[in-house]
Amino acid sequence: MTTVTAASQPRSAGSQQRRERILDAAEELFAAHGYDGVTLRQIAKLAGVDVALTSYYFGPKQDLFNAVFKRRGRILNEARLEALKTAEQEAAPNAPSIEKVIEAFLRPLEIAQESEDRGWRNYCALVAWVNSSATWGERIISTHFDELVLHFTDAMQRCFPDASTENIFWCYHNLSGALSLTLADTGRIDRLSGGACHSHDFRSAYDHMIPFMAAGFRELCKPGS
Repeated sequence: MTTVTAASQPRSAGSQQRRERILDAAEELFAAHGYDGVTLRQIAKLAGVDVALTSYYFGPKQDLFNAVFKRRGRILNEARLEALKTAEQEAAPNAPSIEKVIEAFLRPLEIAQESEDRGWRNYCALVAWVNSSATWGERIISTHFDELVLHFTDAMQRCFPDASTENIFWCYHNLSGALSLTLADTGRIDRLSGGACHSHDFRSAYDHMIPFMAAGFRELCKPGS
């Protein structure tokens, strides 16, 4: 006997709207409280649906958590790869500058954080939390972002063909750390700087990060390093 599930049924407009509300609610709550601090009942309440629908549409909580990452991760990955492709086409037959590669990696995230859709900030904060988790980093970040990252580290290697793989990946590691702090938008830099900087000033954050990281790449990846 064939089991009927949401995945096997054509999606009506109402069904799709309920799915999106569940994903939005899960995204917001996971970003605020982490995976273990959220229940399916809380997600259903915020989404305005019966708790049974969360399991019907997405299965257990871990599958819903994965679905939250997949929804916006796909959009971000496509935007970043398209930006990298444009940078490479404009520089051809040479490799693009490291600034252009880093910008292709970062700017789509800035645009997402500046979006009027508040869900993007929730998503970015959630990515920042998971990126620093040994447990979820392997399960979630690796699944949705490792292939993208390897495209960019390959491009970084083309910028510095004589650099060691070790130095390329340590540079990427530092870039990823700075990015995670910017995605988290904690407000700490506001307090430390006495108001001179604001964590929600995403344009300034990325405008400073790109040349800073490019200088680090050049220092560590120069001949003889």
